[in-house]
Amino acid sequence: DGKTGASLKLTILNDRGRVWTMVAGGGASVVYADTVADYGWGHELANYGEYSGAPSTEETFVYAKTLLSLMLKYKHPDGKFLIIGGGIANFTDVAATFTGLIQALQHYASEIKENNIKIWIRRAGPNYIEGLRKVKAASDKLGLGLKVYGPETHITAVVPMALGLQAPLPEPDLSQAAGPPARSLIPGAGSKTPTTKPAPAPSAHTIVTATPATTSIVYGLQNRAVQGMLDFDFMCKRKKPSVEAMVFPFSGNHYVKFYWGTEEVLMPVYTTTKEAVQKHPNTSVFINFASFRSVHETSLEAMQYPNVKTLAIIAEGVPEQQTRQLIQTAEAKGVGMIGPATVGGIKPGCIRIGNTGGMLDNIVMSRLYRAG
Repeated sequence: DGKTGASLKLTILNDRGRVWTMVAGGGASVVYADTVADYGWGHELANYGEYSGAPSTEETFVYAKTLLSLMLKYKHPDGKFLIIGGGIANFTDVAATFTGLIQALQHYASEIKENNIKIWIRRAGPNYIEGLRKVKAASDKLGLGLKVYGPETHITAVVPMALGLQAPLPEPDLSQAAGPPARSLIPGAGSKTPTTKPAPAPSAHTIVTATPATTSIVYGLQNRAVQGMLDFDFMCKRKKPSVEAMVFPFSGNHYVKFYWGTEEVLMPVYTTTKEAVQKHPNTSVFINFASFRSVHETSLEAMQYPNVKTLAIIAEGVPEQQTRQLIQTAEAKGVGMIGPATVGGIKPGCIRIGNTGGMLDNIVMSRLYRAG
């Protein structure tokens, strides 16, 4: 995990457990683990982990191969379940990650059948149709009997189906994109009496409301994220890009080319935050893509400058003590802080921070570029 920009985490809870998960996204991994426990299978939950942040095909292959090798370590007479799940990815290429998954399944195909492992998949996001087609074709060729679902199925619906608590739903037609998700209720493990709590009293916040004129500085050479922000800006009919400059301390000052509609623009890249802020005094948003190892230091530096009113910290895994210090500093200086561990934020018609909202086609379908 420390050698890649992606997030690849795996913790073994019970190496002899029957229920294993390979879930994309930190939030989704918690949801799947909780759902397994809610259905009374918490004692059989073997692992907790997540893969996210657009891992490559090779990284996904290594992760899936490691997971399968641990799963196959002990044989269970009643077989095991592997639930490969996730929500709708923002920017992770599902087809690319599933190519790595397929390679791992091919590597362990005979052992998977010998150990009677049933595999259930629910995934959506960029290129998900291609990814689901590929993994289904590989399953048919290898004789693994995978059950494959997309966004038409509720995110956790595969859990009760995999555990034999609910009859399997028909698999979707992968010849075309799925329609809206089916929102039929899933029988729960138990019923709870609904409780209605009063709405909390309104509280003051320090997030400065963005306008079509709000601009930002991006820390880190995140060209894809910046291009996504500019594409969003152009669709919103902004008069100028929402990113004025970038900061990358590991190379000299230079320019990077981006597209603004059908035209090309040159974005300045500075080696220090100080120089970027001084040369672009009208920016009010600082988007920090630094890793958790350096995000504390770089965020504290950014908050020293009075024109920075909003700070977005993308990194996961920031130590709690450092997070508390960042919050205290932000409150003292009146800076609105988003994160750590955030995709970013979005205000339709105004600004998009980082990769919020996913790929451009998702932005269009969701009409997030329209104000109001």
